[in-house]
This record gives sequence, C-alpha cells and structure tokens, in this order.
Amino acid sequence: MNKKYLSFISIKRPLKFHTKFLVFLLGDINMKKKNTKPKDNLSTKNQAAQLVENNPLKEYHEKRDFNLTTEPQGNEEKTQNENKIFVVQEHHAKRLHYDFRLEHNGVLKSWAIPKGIPENTTDKRLAVETEDHPLEYAEFEGNIPEGQYGAGKVTIWDKGTYQTTVWNEKIIEVTLTGKKLKGRYILVPLKKGTDKNWLLLKGKE
Repeated sequence: MNKKYLSFISIKRPLKFHTKFLVFLLGDINMKKKNTKPKDNLSTKNQAAQLVENNPLKEYHEKRDFNLTTEPQGNEEKTQNENKIFVVQEHHAKRLHYDFRLEHNGVLKSWAIPKGIPENTTDKRLAVETEDHPLEYAEFEGNIPEGQYGAGKVTIWDKGTYQTTVWNEKIIEVTLTGKKLKGRYILVPLKKGTDKNWLLLKGKE
C-alpha cells in the first residue's frame, strides 16, 4: 500500500471517516488493476518472426518433415569449421544427380549437378543451386523416404576441405582437397535462364 495513504490513515480521525476512506482506497486500487494492461509482447513476437525469416535454413526446414526423414535438422549455433569443408553426395532421387556442397557462412551452399562433377578442363556441367543445408548434412547418408522432398538414396561420393580464391555473385573459385577431387573448381552463373543456374568448371592447374 502507498506510504502516503498509510500516513493519512494513522492520523486520529473518526471511525466513520476512516471507513469511507478505506472504501475509496480499495476502489482506487481496483481501478488501477483494471486499467493495468499486460506488457505488450508484440515486439518479442516480431523479433522471433524476424529470426525465423532470417534463418538461412528456413527453406530447408519448410521442405522436410523431420518426423519422417532422418536428415539432420541442423544446429543454428554450430560453429564453422577451422578448415572449410566440401562434400559431394550421390543422390538417387527421381533422376540420379550429384549434390555439390561448400561450407560458407555457417551453412552448406548447395548445387545439384545432373551429369556429375567435371573431370577435365573441357567439361562444362550445369549446376542448379538449391537451398542451403546444415553443416551436419556433410555426414549424411541414408534413404529419404517416399513422399519426402528428394526421396531416394544418398551416399557420400567424396568429401574434404577447400580454400577460397574468390567468392562473389559473379564467380566462385575454390581449391578442393578431397579423396577424389583435387585442384581448382569454378562456378559461374549462367546469363540465360533463372538465377539458380550455374556452370561448374574444372580449372587449369
């Protein structure tokens, strides 16, 4: 109770006066309670929504039901590796293709390569950019069940580490150190078609 009210009551006054004052005081307290609104949590909800929207794995999560698939959900707090990793996964989906993935900014940037990784400098392979994958996906092997996105068998074809020479919207050039793949590889966006289509080339040593 407010101290000023207590001091006011402590003054010797007729009982009838105090009774009326207490009735007034209780009414005042109830009115304050009635007018007190719970703290607006709209900003908290907006912050949460913004975090979801900015999550680089948002599209990855939306395409999968993790109650059905054994693919990793991904840990957003997972730290990046000291040596950046790459992985190539053989993916027997509706059509056989190879998923080429490079660790970048805490996720695996991913491209589907229908005809496989180029083996010489004259090969030019279409690389269709797909959604970002969690870093844990570099260890994934298994069968994605029917009805799920990318249903089919996934195995690791090659993996290792890489060094970046250049990475921007016009060109990505890396040097791979894997069991099968070694040396320079270059990704360049195609001028025609969608912005998801790239070319994967093997660079000269």
